Amino acid sequence: MNLVIGAFPYFVLPFVSSLCLVPVCKKIGFALGIYALENARTVHHGKIVRMGGVAIYIAFLVSLALLWKADDSLNGILIGSSVVFIGALLDDIYDLPPKVKLLFQVSGTIIAMAVGNIYLTDFHILSFDISNSIITKIISFFWIVGITNAINLIDGLDGLSSGITSIVTLTIGLLGFFMGRRDICILALCLSGSILGFLPYNFHPASIFVGDCGAQFMGFTVACMSLLGFKTTALITLGLPILVLFIPISDTLIAIIRRKLKGQRIMEADKGHLHHILMIKLKLGHKRTVVILYIVCLLFALSAILTYFDPLAGIKVILVLLLLADLFIEYTGMINPKWHPILSIVNKLTGYPKMDDGEDPVDTKEIEEEKKEEKN
Repeated sequence: MNLVIGAFPYFVLPFVSSLCLVPVCKKIGFALGIYALENARTVHHGKIVRMGGVAIYIAFLVSLALLWKADDSLNGILIGSSVVFIGALLDDIYDLPPKVKLLFQVSGTIIAMAVGNIYLTDFHILSFDISNSIITKIISFFWIVGITNAINLIDGLDGLSSGITSIVTLTIGLLGFFMGRRDICILALCLSGSILGFLPYNFHPASIFVGDCGAQFMGFTVACMSLLGFKTTALITLGLPILVLFIPISDTLIAIIRRKLKGQRIMEADKGHLHHILMIKLKLGHKRTVVILYIVCLLFALSAILTYFDPLAGIKVILVLLLLADLFIEYTGMINPKWHPILSIVNKLTGYPKMDDGEDPVDTKEIEEEKKEEKN
């Protein structure tokens, strides 16, 4: 009970602040004309403001300023995330070139690492001990930039990135509690409270979007939090944040491979993301797709917690989840319609499932048809 009472203000203040700030952001967004643009890949209709991330950012910042005395780590995270947030907000307003957006992310990451010492200091893989500061810092750098973009990439459906980030944040906070890390618990409570205060406005049908400013801010902060908790780590421990962030990480890696195979640029948006597959190809609809991805994220989060307490049992559960994930990827052709090694073996033995090697994961026409159905 004392634990709940102690945690109460760190969650409630940012939650209420965000809940009250979102309507203000909507009015400002309408006044400035900061809307999400419709195209062949989007699933929304009409003018929807994409400034929800401003409410999350302010609620998080103000709550920490009132409730917690800053140290070097917090200063590094706050300054670095502010740089990323500003760059992404400018992108929401002016549609910046990809290289300029990346420059803000790189700058924020360097600040977090330099000011807050947010990076791995030691890394153990089996019998190998990697303590070279250059290598560990390079790994940390790519981790932060990668997760920042991974959360941004899954921001394709109402409530998806904000809901998944909430699950991820609370899980990292819980792991921080088990490790006796009060700083991680406070960060997790403040960030999740800020996001969940925004989520009621963002869940389908959304009245406001989180925007790049919100998605990148959430991704950057979560990446830093995970490094803050696992600065000295073994392979199995490093796997915990990877498990918690399985959906954005896997979706990003698959997108990179898919685009390379198709001869597209890595940063070029396409229509083959996990949420597109579920909603359009499998015809699950908007809400069900988001809820299913929440459940999948929660399963991987629970497997990470189980692995922390019982590594052997956790690994068994993880292997089952990874096998199911691979079968889904092969069946839906997320990487390539012709890539299905395990399903090919199953097909030879049983005759099922029947595979179609020529079909693209998602057809743009199907997205347009889905839009028309939702309008009706």
